Amino acid sequence: MSHYLTIDVGGTQIKYALIQENGSIGETSTCPTPQGSLDAFLEVIFAIIESLKTTIQGIAFSIPGKVDTEAGVIYFGGALTYLDQLPLKQIIQERYGIKVALQNDAKAAALAEVWLGSLKGVHDGAVIVLGTGVGGGVVLNGKLRMGPHFQAGELSLGTLDLSKPGFEKMIGMAGSAVRMIETINKTLGNQDIKDGRLAFDAILSGNEQALAIFRDYCQQIAYLILNLQAFLDLTTYAIGGGISSQPIVIEEIKNQYLAILEANPVLKMNLPELTILPTTLKNEANLVGALYTLLTTE
Repeated sequence: MSHYLTIDVGGTQIKYALIQENGSIGETSTCPTPQGSLDAFLEVIFAIIESLKTTIQGIAFSIPGKVDTEAGVIYFGGALTYLDQLPLKQIIQERYGIKVALQNDAKAAALAEVWLGSLKGVHDGAVIVLGTGVGGGVVLNGKLRMGPHFQAGELSLGTLDLSKPGFEKMIGMAGSAVRMIETINKTLGNQDIKDGRLAFDAILSGNEQALAIFRDYCQQIAYLILNLQAFLDLTTYAIGGGISSQPIVIEEIKNQYLAILEANPVLKMNLPELTILPTTLKNEANLVGALYTLLTTE
């Protein structure tokens, strides 16, 4: 069976693995993501490829930013701004003479769920990835929607709360799981404001301050789903990101969505109850979805 090298580039670490063409993942490895230097980034990528190049039939990347999957060019690059306008596909192909594919990280997660996860067999659905911002992938008529600008599903750029100033009104801030955790820890006086375990311990123990922040957060995600539903009429929403491993997250998003419908007869009349569930592939979704992009690229 053929093996492929799949590389998931994150803001703090690069994860990579050999994956079989059926999506079976071998041992994964990680290394720090270079900060602020394109040359250092390429050196790391070349070193990974050199160590495995004799055993692979192709290389697939999951990468932040707006990704032109046809030309293999990255724009913006998310937190890794040095990736902006990088023709990574061309660079790798010219150096190694091997098939290469690139995919935006959130869209890769969505493709993984379509191929082997929670959206398998779903005709119209979406993946919503809750992390530092809010990533997404929308599946229409069984296919991932890319858009003419490769920007479909960039949920962070939408607006939820017009009463807030600047970026705070946008989905990327209102729907940030990291910000929700930090807010809970700051409110409770916890020293490590980034510790998700401390925040969820407080939520699960019934701390009223933590629960109020958590419920408000889940309501924001429910409104995001409501807006997507009004525009796109989907059947299934798969929620990903680290916090989705907590069952209370999916449960509360469902509760908030139903509460919104119950409070508004017009909405209840027009919008259906939906399937809202966690993603299946969790931390390996980006790797698997990147490979799916490679396998389905001409």
